[in-house]
Amino acid sequence: MQMKNGQGKVYPLINSRRFQQMDVLEGLNLLITISGKKNKVRVYYLAWLRNKILHNDPEVEKKQGWTTVGEMEGCVHYKVVKYERIKFLVIALKNAVEVYAWAPKPYHKFMAFKSFADLPHRPVLVDLTVEEGQRLKVIYGSCAGFHAIDVDSGNNYDIYIPVHIQSHVTPHAIVFLPSSDGMEMLLCYEDEGVYVNTYGRIIKDVVLQWGEMPTSVAHICSNQIMGWGEKAIEIRSVETGHLDGVFMHKRAQRLKFLCERNDKVFFASVRSGGSSQVYFMTLNRNCIMNW
Repeated sequence: MQMKNGQGKVYPLINSRRFQQMDVLEGLNLLITISGKKNKVRVYYLAWLRNKILHNDPEVEKKQGWTTVGEMEGCVHYKVVKYERIKFLVIALKNAVEVYAWAPKPYHKFMAFKSFADLPHRPVLVDLTVEEGQRLKVIYGSCAGFHAIDVDSGNNYDIYIPVHIQSHVTPHAIVFLPSSDGMEMLLCYEDEGVYVNTYGRIIKDVVLQWGEMPTSVAHICSNQIMGWGEKAIEIRSVETGHLDGVFMHKRAQRLKFLCERNDKVFFASVRSGGSSQVYFMTLNRNCIMNW
């Protein structure tokens, strides 16, 4: 992993490690990742990474700059969810979901909270919601559709199974709608999106329809959802699914969402052979973007 500063200089930070997912948690001074050959959840300390650039704190330099969360291998996806003062880390594995909670000082680490093994469907992506400020539920997507786990009881049930699709389903995103008390979602899969609640009831007689099959979908802070297709990037309203903007590519290419940071959305080209290029789009006040 490398970092580029404002003057264009590139600093090597972490060598010979493959990263599948990462997020910066500034309030906790952490960079959380799924990385390495065994796809473990590894957490890096931002102070340690910063010192690799500045070299101005010998005490930090002596310390180990990272730690792993649990003993898990084969992690597929994670989501950090903040509820009031609690930060949850929900992790999807090949046939299980683990929920961790952040323990502040003196522990200063994520500690095991709940574990759900032997799931009927293998999770591909995962999220967590707090219904009406009371009930914790894990929501996850699989090649069959979307499912929920009641955290207290451990009950597992289907939320939405797209029966009109005969082959495996590709889930893209779970987006909780604002002002719904954590109970209503937009579920994106294949080239579609449906509006359901956490009990599996359809709440809007609307189907979001992408112009083409996206390779990546992400919810951004403007309450819009972006879909990266081979021909274009589409920006749609989360509430209605209506098209707000489209950006055509100069040539067909596969793109993958990386992260949203301040007023920028970062994404990368997906190429065979492992090489890729990172791009970003800048959001302005009207949420029209410049690329």
